[in-house]
Amino acid sequence: MKKYGIYGIGAAIVDTEVIVSDSFLSENDIGKGLMTLVDEKRQKYLMDELTSQRVAVKRSCGGSACNTIVAASRFGSSAFFSGKVADDEEGIFFVKDLNRAGVDFHQVDASKGITGKCLVMISPDAERTMNTYLGASLELSYREVDEEALAASDWLYIEGYLVTDDERTAVARDAMIYAKKNGVKTSLSLSDPFIVEVFSDNIRTIIGDDGVDLIFCNGDEARSFTGTHTVEAAAEALKKYAKTFAITRGAGGSLVFDGTNMIHTPGVLASAVDTNGAGDMFAGSFLYALGRGKDFSWAANFANAASSRVVSQFGPRIKVIEYISLKQQFNIQE
Repeated sequence: MKKYGIYGIGAAIVDTEVIVSDSFLSENDIGKGLMTLVDEKRQKYLMDELTSQRVAVKRSCGGSACNTIVAASRFGSSAFFSGKVADDEEGIFFVKDLNRAGVDFHQVDASKGITGKCLVMISPDAERTMNTYLGASLELSYREVDEEALAASDWLYIEGYLVTDDERTAVARDAMIYAKKNGVKTSLSLSDPFIVEVFSDNIRTIIGDDGVDLIFCNGDEARSFTGTHTVEAAAEALKKYAKTFAITRGAGGSLVFDGTNMIHTPGVLASAVDTNGAGDMFAGSFLYALGRGKDFSWAANFANAASSRVVSQFGPRIKVIEYISLKQQFNIQE
């Protein structure tokens, strides 16, 4: 057995989640349902506006890959994360919050800049809208990749958000190459429809000519990346890039391919109040299940159930008791 079940690489971001009205989004010219990169001045302006309205906030260490790694760790996987934060209050909070979740963290030197922050705005229909200031996470380099820990992992997991610049794309590509050379299974999340639409070439660079072992995406991302019009057509096209994949479909469950069979798994009925973190939770719980030797059908049903718990509450995480409850529901014995 290897030391780590999952090694994640991604943008180290402190998430601040707030509940907003649709009018707040329109009045401030915010593209609903999208992840938009902003500068520090713009993000501070939005935060000041929300603070003046006495909006309640919830803060956690975040970023897509971080959320996935934390979920897997909370279920019981041994996990490692590489990212870049600054030597500021948010950076200290990020590392402490990550360590509290049982995840090992590695960076060579703290940035002298500002830790990345994401303002996650949840509208009344439970849709998430993100405005992200990447800050120190843009300084991520291959020096932050702990090759010893990576080689000692079962899976490498990389978030698609790294592809917004060539430097971090190169870090992800080189980590993929190193993982493949050392027998580490590789996985990638496409992360966001906007990311796929604008940076598809960089995503292909990370995937490489020989593909990856597993891709996570939702239906919109799958269609955009493959240039198809239906999820079924996208699923066929994804076989060119990955040995296996999982396509999430919200309330419709998921469509997964285990390398031989295409498997439809039903969704779990939930009253959605916040979709933030659903895809990250799906990936984390799915990888946890694979690490326990479960097949793709079992893993998908487990991940669907875990995701339904996330969307039923505010924030990208569920309470510790919820992880225990899910494991009991699926008769998982440690």
